Order: sequence, then structure tokens, then C-alpha cells
Amino acid sequence: MKNKKLNNKKLQLFAAAAAFSLLATQSALAQKKYDTGASDTEIKIGNVEAYSGPASAYGIIGKTEEAYFKMINDNGGVNGRKINFISYDDGYSPPKTVEQIRKLIESDEVLFVFNALGTPTQSAVQKYQNTKKVPQLFVATGASKWNDPKHFPWTMGFQPSYRAEARIFAKYILKEKPNAKIAVFYQNDDFGKDYVTGLKDIFGEKAKELIVAEESYETTEPSIDSHIVKLKGTGADVLVDSTTPKFAAQTIKKMAELEWKPMHLLTDVSISIGAVMKPAGLEASEGILSAGYLKDASDPQWKGDEGMKKFVAFADKYMPGANLSDANLVYGYAAAETMVQVLKQCGDDLTRANVMKQAASLKDFAPDTLLPGIKVNTGPTDFAPIEQLRMMQFKNGKWDFFGDVISAEVGG
Repeated sequence: MKNKKLNNKKLQLFAAAAAFSLLATQSALAQKKYDTGASDTEIKIGNVEAYSGPASAYGIIGKTEEAYFKMINDNGGVNGRKINFISYDDGYSPPKTVEQIRKLIESDEVLFVFNALGTPTQSAVQKYQNTKKVPQLFVATGASKWNDPKHFPWTMGFQPSYRAEARIFAKYILKEKPNAKIAVFYQNDDFGKDYVTGLKDIFGEKAKELIVAEESYETTEPSIDSHIVKLKGTGADVLVDSTTPKFAAQTIKKMAELEWKPMHLLTDVSISIGAVMKPAGLEASEGILSAGYLKDASDPQWKGDEGMKKFVAFADKYMPGANLSDANLVYGYAAAETMVQVLKQCGDDLTRANVMKQAASLKDFAPDTLLPGIKVNTGPTDFAPIEQLRMMQFKNGKWDFFGDVISAEVGG
């Protein structure tokens, strides 16, 4: 009888252990969820970049992200998985973008596409990626169209939107020059048109009086000199300039030649000292205004800053010889750091749906290279990660911030 009881107890214990083991196995299996592009050892991330063509100044963003992910891999990866970053050149040409994105998704089988560059180029693949349900994550363009979770639940931008930045410019103009004569010079696509819309959001009915000229250019134009001559002829005393780096440098140079000195507000897209101000001439760039959200690695004010120390240590080791005064480096670093945060939050659920869910669940995340007080916040109905800026002016070869951090939320 005693032996029978013991055997029963053993059987019960064995059954309990077996059940526990089965549950543990099921639980482990339940915890690990993968879509195409993810496994126990790897996360495949796709990217397209303008390594050539009219926007090639941005190519360094992709190189920075590649180097950042290499640093992460050298330190054990994310939750034990290495990042396989596959980046192609699309030459800032929409047909080429379509070809490269299809290759990444259908041949390389990436889990998602991260920080792909350009408004016209990314617009060309937005519907395709949303139909395929492949995240188009942290798009490297500030078009306000990327914040539309209702119609495009698989697309999310990264930097503050152009429209929001234009609103801040408009508020600044009204305060400093209420009777301004404003010329708007913009790229003829969603990127440029967002600035025009943002200005008019604030000016309202007064826009007809304030804006004396709206002049657009095409990215295929070799030179925009004739546009600048025409704009000077309007008698405008304020220029709102939403051009990409190559054309921004040409604009600054031509304005100096013509000795045209209006209040010059330049898009955050083209504030790189290395890629725009130096080629245009530091003297010619003196006094230009913009709004920013990133620290400048070449500015001595950040020397003791903890985040900047991390960035400089990274650049020294993984990008030796890189031009730290190029704002595209600190941008690429911030985007890659935010991407890694999303992957950390994903844990072992590396499905495309969970990647989007975690990207839309960022709370007060502060990448190393963002200005103090500016944080990344997202939600299920808020696909605009950064919505704060500070006004700044180019003085003595560097950008000086002034005023408080301004919230650039729509309606704000």
C-alpha cells in the first residue's frame, strides 16, 4: 500500500513535470513570433538612400546607420539577434526607388524598410508597402503625409514635419516683421508644397497680402540662379527657402552675388554646415535663420554633453575621418538609435504588426543627438515621432539657438 502511494505520488509529480515542461515549451514557442526577415539570430532591415544623384549629400545618413548597427552587432545585437542592414542606392529617382524597394521586400525578404529617403521617392512606394503590410518606418522626410495612420497604418515619418516647421517660421515672421513682403522658394513636390501650406495655415487671409511670390524649381534643373534673380526683382524682404542641400548652397551663393539680403529662413533639411554652409561660403551664410531639433557635433557647447560624448566615441571608432560638422551624421545616429529602441521593445515578437505597434508606443525617448527637452513620442493615432523645434541663427560659422523649445503640433 505504501509503495502504491509512493508510485502514485511519483506519477503525479511526473505528470505535473511533463505538463509544466509542455507549458514551458508552448510558452517559449508562443513568445517567439517571427515574420519574414526575422529569426533567432537575425533581423533583416531594408533601406534605400540617395548615394548618387541630386540629393547625394544625404548618402552619409545610410553610411551612419550602417555603422551604428555594426556597433550594436559588435555589442551582441538586439535581444541576441544581429542586424543585417541592406541598403541600396536609388539616386533620388522614384522609378529606381520602386525597383529597389521591390527587391528588398520580394528578393531580400526584409522584415521592414527603415529611414528610406525622400518625399517623391517614398511617395512612389507608400501604397505598395501598405498593401504588402511591410512597415515603411521612420521615413527620412518631413512630409506631413507620413502621419496618417488611418489611411496608411504601415507608414511612419521621423523628423518634425515640414508643414509644422513652416508654421513656426510663419509665427516668427509675424512677430518680427508683421508687414513682411515674403517670397517662397520651394521644390516642386510634396516636400516643397508642405512649406507653402504651413505658412498659409498661420497667415490665413493675410497670406494674400504677405506673400508676394511663390516660385518653384525642379530637382532636374542644373542651376536655380534665374529663379533667385526673379525673386530678388519682387522686392521681397523675407525669403522662405525650402530647398534640398545642393540647391540651398546655390541659393545662398547667388543671393550673395546679387547682394540681396532679405530675412532668410531655411528649411531644417539643408542646415548642414558641412554640406551646405561651407560650400556656399560661411560669410554668405551669415545670419540665416532656421529651426532645429538636433545637436551640432562641431559646436563646442556640447563638449561635456553625455549624449554627444557617446556619439563622438561612436564616430571615432566606426566612422573614422567622417566630417562631424555634417548634420546628417547626428540625424542618422538618432534615427538608428530610435530604431534599436523599437526592436528592444519588440522582444521576441518580431512580426511586422508588432514592429509597427512598438514604433507607435514610444514614450519620452531621448536619443543622444537630439536637443535637450526634445523627445520622441508616438501613439496609435500619432505617427509623428518628433514635434518640437527651437529657432536658431547661423553666426560665425555655427548655429546659435535662441528662444524656447516650441511645440510644432498641428493646431499648436
